[in-house]
Amino acid sequence: MKPNLKNNPILSRIVLMCFFIISIPLSAQQIKYTDGNDSWNPNQLGNHRAVVVFSGTGAVAKTTIEWRRRDENPDQKKIIIQDATGKEITNLKTVNITRESGTIFFEPVSGQTTYYVYYMPYIDEGDANYPKGVYAKPEYKADAQWLAKIKTAAADNTTVQEIQSVNAFNSYYPMEVIATAAETQDIIAKNSGSSFIVFPEDRLNSIRMKNDLPQRWIQKGIQNTFADTALKGEYLAFQLGVYALQDITNLKVTFSNLISNNGAIIEAKYLNCINTDGTRYDGSVFANTVSVSKGKVQAMWCGIDIPQTTAAGTYTGKAVVNCDGKTKEITLQIKVTNEVTQNGGIDFPEKMTRLKWLNSTLAQENTVIAPYIPLVVKDTEISLLGRKLVLGSNGFPVQIQTFFTPEMTSIGTKPNDILTAPAAFHFIDAAGKESLKWKNSGLKFLKKEAGTVSWESSSTSQALQMDVTGSIEFDGFVSYAVKITALEDAVFNDINFHMPLQSSASKYMMGLGQKGGDRPQTFDWKWDVAHKNQDGAWIGNVNAGLQFSLRDEKYSRPLNTNFYLQKPLLLPSSWGNENKGGITITPNQKTVLVNAYSGNRTMKKGDVLYYNFNLLITPFRKIDTDFQWNTKFYHKYSNLDTIAQTGATVVNIHHANAINPYINYPFIEFKKMKEYIDEAHQKGLKVKIYNTVREVSNKAYETFALRSLGHEIYSPGKGGGFSWLQEHVGDDYIAAWFVPEIKDAAIVNSGMNRWHNYYVEGMNWLTQNVGIDGVYLDDVAFDRITMKRIKRVLTKDGHPGIIDLHSANQYNKSDGFNNSANLYMEHFPYINKLWFGEYFDYEKNNPDFFLTEVSGIPFGLMGEMLQDGGNPWRGMVYGMTNRMPWSHNADPRPIWKLWDTFGIKGSEMIGYWSENCPVKTTNEKVLATVYKKNGTALISIASWADADVKVKLNIDWKKLGINPAKATITALEVANFQPAQTFTAKDEIPVAKGKGWLLIVK
Repeated sequence: MKPNLKNNPILSRIVLMCFFIISIPLSAQQIKYTDGNDSWNPNQLGNHRAVVVFSGTGAVAKTTIEWRRRDENPDQKKIIIQDATGKEITNLKTVNITRESGTIFFEPVSGQTTYYVYYMPYIDEGDANYPKGVYAKPEYKADAQWLAKIKTAAADNTTVQEIQSVNAFNSYYPMEVIATAAETQDIIAKNSGSSFIVFPEDRLNSIRMKNDLPQRWIQKGIQNTFADTALKGEYLAFQLGVYALQDITNLKVTFSNLISNNGAIIEAKYLNCINTDGTRYDGSVFANTVSVSKGKVQAMWCGIDIPQTTAAGTYTGKAVVNCDGKTKEITLQIKVTNEVTQNGGIDFPEKMTRLKWLNSTLAQENTVIAPYIPLVVKDTEISLLGRKLVLGSNGFPVQIQTFFTPEMTSIGTKPNDILTAPAAFHFIDAAGKESLKWKNSGLKFLKKEAGTVSWESSSTSQALQMDVTGSIEFDGFVSYAVKITALEDAVFNDINFHMPLQSSASKYMMGLGQKGGDRPQTFDWKWDVAHKNQDGAWIGNVNAGLQFSLRDEKYSRPLNTNFYLQKPLLLPSSWGNENKGGITITPNQKTVLVNAYSGNRTMKKGDVLYYNFNLLITPFRKIDTDFQWNTKFYHKYSNLDTIAQTGATVVNIHHANAINPYINYPFIEFKKMKEYIDEAHQKGLKVKIYNTVREVSNKAYETFALRSLGHEIYSPGKGGGFSWLQEHVGDDYIAAWFVPEIKDAAIVNSGMNRWHNYYVEGMNWLTQNVGIDGVYLDDVAFDRITMKRIKRVLTKDGHPGIIDLHSANQYNKSDGFNNSANLYMEHFPYINKLWFGEYFDYEKNNPDFFLTEVSGIPFGLMGEMLQDGGNPWRGMVYGMTNRMPWSHNADPRPIWKLWDTFGIKGSEMIGYWSENCPVKTTNEKVLATVYKKNGTALISIASWADADVKVKLNIDWKKLGINPAKATITALEVANFQPAQTFTAKDEIPVAKGKGWLLIVK
């Protein structure tokens, strides 16, 4: 089911409001701009045409079309002419094709009738989901005899009736119909004493063009007043279009109070300009400087957040545009009606009411999120769920401990030490010695809150001062800012940071170009941000580990997935040190030493370096096996009765369907979405939707308001892609995912910005008003601050807030050779399930890869498999199945049935990685995991052997809690998995290559 504008009155009405297509001319000379109602194939003819009527005689029709095009070089684009039957006319000749107008001669083969002039036909090259729109070049097919009949000086013998776009969404009217050069020069001449001109514009006509004035502004003339009507409680957006007559800098808009005739006041604090002022995604102050080059247009989007208590009446005040000491005042006349709107009017996003969300601080306070517990400080020890951090007087960790059992199903009392000695910086002088003698100020706690504990310490030597600020949050995220200041000129052979790790807590490794799995015996890595999205790694065991990330004060989150190379990491000037830095990992008898070195350098007196780093203490929580057995995802928009019959409990609604058509903008068909979710809830099903940050649909109402913010929301790029983007966004963007069936063309987000505030508010609105039960994340382009906020709003008021994270394997050139689990580990505390993913190889990789990169178990998570349906035998060793019905062979129902027959809910999962596992096989490459209950157990075995093998089970019957004399071992028939069979404890069990068994022991 695909959305269709023609059959969708709600969407049609909204689009018409947004793009305001009308057919009534503003003046006698105004060409009509109309909606073609999808009456031609744009893939063959383009999105735009002129409708002309031939009224002359003879074999030559002449038409001059005042099309006022915003595209550059129209003379280099093909023109196609058809008659009313669709017959193409090959005899045509063009003259004086410019952006303002074009003259075309053609043969009127059907006589005095209507002809269609298509003037921007394109060819979609490239991949279906990443198209490359290329505009067809002119073709000259006219025969010489007909060309000889043309008299260029002849008068036009056609009437241009209208200019049509294939549909309303593709229209250029009114904001992309350009003013002519003469009109523009005239208005410049009339304002020769000014450095800029201001054009007020309402919220329904987004300013779209940077390089041209719209004809609309010429026709309206310069206005010094902006008038509009608003409801009580509404956020009323409007625009001030600034046209620079010379280069201008530091463009600002300030506001006066708005005062009614009765003296009522809307205070100036309720007015703001989103281009220059607001709140960042992390709650800090946003203040931006706007500059405009000569001849360019800058939209300044402003808003009035009208209090609900405002008395009805007409309010008057000033918006003052300030630039380089010069000002322009616009009188604001806002009529506030008696009607009260709810939610600030955000239920009507086509009115731009949700621009207010860009400055939201919703869910910003760092309150503890379940299942985590408040931090507890005792002396220099900080305790959190399943873990403990012990600090030294210099502020660095003396010890880090976890208390998770090897099975990862519970938290015990026995500590698992991660460090063998305190973590510490070392400053090596030119002689190769560590000669600095430090005086330490001692540890001082700055904040002791349930969600955050922070501290500081300062150490001083003759040559350096080291100021340390650290913090830990309730989920195990530790952040350090380490400021090194030179008190005198100094030369260093190296500045390094050592983390001496217990060998028991460094069995596995992932990151720094290393695939997840067993840690190499020795390891040597150098910075390479141009090619690799890596600034740290995870080292650990199943129940104890650390991820570290090395950064400086200029860290900026890079783009991820296919876009990393277009915005890579910034090399930290401290750790990277012009690529002299790196990391070695070296074991000895007592420790595994992580040495993050930065190499030789000279510091002048007063120089400052920031050796910042982050740690994540893993695992984050114990695994929730019952959630895994109870929560069965169905990953497709489908009939709810059909889904319920499968045994699935949660429906994942991807994008590109009837209720969630547009990628990462689930607000257009929300009424249909709510109807579906309400019905699902009645049938006992939960519904989650696809909605993430990385790219956003071009159907977003706010597209051009966001474009006005420069590169804050959208990444800079080469443009291109689908025709709509080229024709309306123009340039300087990265084209992202495209759905050809509904022509949904996304644009890449730029990283950490105020769109994340909008995203949090949007999730809250969908939870409270539409009833979503969570979100499906398809890779993640935001950081843990936004993830925490998302989890808070999704779980507010008792909503389940289920989050599952999908990722394609990031270990490739385009993605910077990162590991999905390493890349997204900061989000794992708030994820309920993993789905890793496309390009993960479940056949050729070893168990250590499954454990670290796929299963989620060392981090307190469980997962599912995707690529080619996964390997069901190996998956069950980690409690994983595939997810229906995404892959053609993804049908976990037979395994679900076995779960129910055995009664897996409530069982104790004891993985092969635990020394407490009561079952092993006689082949080290055939692994066994046990799901234990009173008097019975389910044994999952899977083979990584290179050939078919036979194994015996070595069973610790006492640990298993079963009397061997009475035990039976049964393999129930599971479709596409195993035949029915019985075994004894002494039998050799045949295990096919890459397969295994599920055996019930009673």
